[in-house]
Amino acid sequence: MCTRNTPSLTLSRQALRDVLTRNSWDAETIFNAELALAELIVNAWRHADTAAPVVYFSLLGCALRVCVADESDTLPHEQAPGRLAEHGRGLQLVEGLTHRWGVDPQQRGKTIWYELDSAA
Repeated sequence: MCTRNTPSLTLSRQALRDVLTRNSWDAETIFNAELALAELIVNAWRHADTAAPVVYFSLLGCALRVCVADESDTLPHEQAPGRLAEHGRGLQLVEGLTHRWGVDPQQRGKTIWYELDSAA
C-alpha cells in the first residue's frame, strides 16, 4: 500500500493515522509516526524553502516507511542546540521517535525518510 500527496500537515497526518489505525497499529506508535511526519514536513517548509514538499508512505506488513521529498539540495544535519534554543531539535526528535531514518539525495532535491515497525 502506498499513498502519495502534496501535504497539508493536517491531511497528511490524518491519512497516515487512518492507514495505521485500519491496520491495527497501537496508539503510541501511531502518535510517534504522526509526530515524526509533522517534523519532516515542517522542516521541509522551513529549511528547504519548499512550498509543497511531497509526502508518501508505504506499509508492507509490519513495516512503515514515510518519505518527505523537497527540491532543496541542502542535506539536513543534526545540530547541538543550547538548552533554551527554540530550533535545532527536529532530527533528534525524529531519531528518538522512529527505528531508522535517513536522507536520499535525488537528481533534484532530496528525500528524507523514516521507518517504524509495528509493535503488534
